[in-house]
Amino acid sequence: MKFAYLFERFPTFSQTFCVREVVEMRRQTGEVPVFSIRTPTGEPKQDFPEEATRDVTHLPSDIEAALRDGAAPLGARLQRRWELWRRAKESDRKRVFEALWLGPLLRQRGIEHVHVHFAGMGARTALWLKRLFGISFSITAHANDFFVGANEKSPIALKDLFREARNVATVSEFSKSLLQHRFPDAAARIVRVYNGIDPERFSGARHPSSPPLILSVGRYIEKKGFRDLVAACALLGDLPLECRIIGEGPMESELRALVESLGQRGRVVIAGPAPESEIIGLLHQSTLFALPCVTDSKGDSDNLPTVIMEAMAAGLPIVSTTLAGVPEMVVDGATGCLLPEHSPADLAAKIRLLLEHKDLRESMGSAGSARCRELFDVRKTCADLHQILADA
Repeated sequence: MKFAYLFERFPTFSQTFCVREVVEMRRQTGEVPVFSIRTPTGEPKQDFPEEATRDVTHLPSDIEAALRDGAAPLGARLQRRWELWRRAKESDRKRVFEALWLGPLLRQRGIEHVHVHFAGMGARTALWLKRLFGISFSITAHANDFFVGANEKSPIALKDLFREARNVATVSEFSKSLLQHRFPDAAARIVRVYNGIDPERFSGARHPSSPPLILSVGRYIEKKGFRDLVAACALLGDLPLECRIIGEGPMESELRALVESLGQRGRVVIAGPAPESEIIGLLHQSTLFALPCVTDSKGDSDNLPTVIMEAMAAGLPIVSTTLAGVPEMVVDGATGCLLPEHSPADLAAKIRLLLEHKDLRESMGSAGSARCRELFDVRKTCADLHQILADA
């Protein structure tokens, strides 16, 4: 079966796990085209591999004009259908236009199936590809696309997407159980496929810096728990340390102000974005990795943070929270320390424990590295996904 990936936006800074999957899927299966509804703009500079960016087709920004001007090979029947949709008030008509533009192109390339990451815009376009052209689709659902009402304003509900998808993969046993409970009619087609990384890319000799470096990476948004991390560092004022938080996002100014108000300038650095190669270097210099994920005010949370996998592969002990799929990654007391969300005092106590006990850090880092290789090697996770697509 020839299949393609369909993304809302590709490649993008916040979804490096998708880039890795595309590269590995191509290595394992050969030609796998990628179609992206939107073209990424204003992104931090990233060192994406060349294998990820070849054979990527971005849809026209003005899809209606592209159809009107004949940029897509529409036959007379589809032209009439487009004219009807163009005049309609249907709120999902842009997804229909995207499907009308894509469908003939996919057929020309012999593509029978598309796989979509996230149960959002791309999945709705894929649904219309099925309805208009009979091209089947599957979805990898992650976190914010179903933890909260991400599709509340969409004319196509999640139950419709899951009912018509051949398979719905999700990235943790936690979310698999949640989705099977919420969508019992699709339960038999909901499967768990972990995200994956290349562990070798993150492994290497470690040279911890002095003072100890606590590293964290993620978008500057509420669910990452960075407020709690800054507060925990303030509670550790008697210990020499540097905490560096890599990322970008809407809370950057708020986090910088919090650092100042808690007297943490010089100890906590809101460092901004960094390419993966730089992050790897920082992992090798760090003493531990902290990501105290929380459920945000809208009910959203992380599910299986890729950055935790990367830190595990680098041999770091992890401090995080007992949230969603995180306990499937971090074994409390064996590969790191877990604590309840919104608990800066508990977070500070776990960080202190690791900073003061080198043997514990080393044993946890070694165990975490082995667990990462066992569960999250992209060669295995990609093979699992491909087998599910082939079986379907």
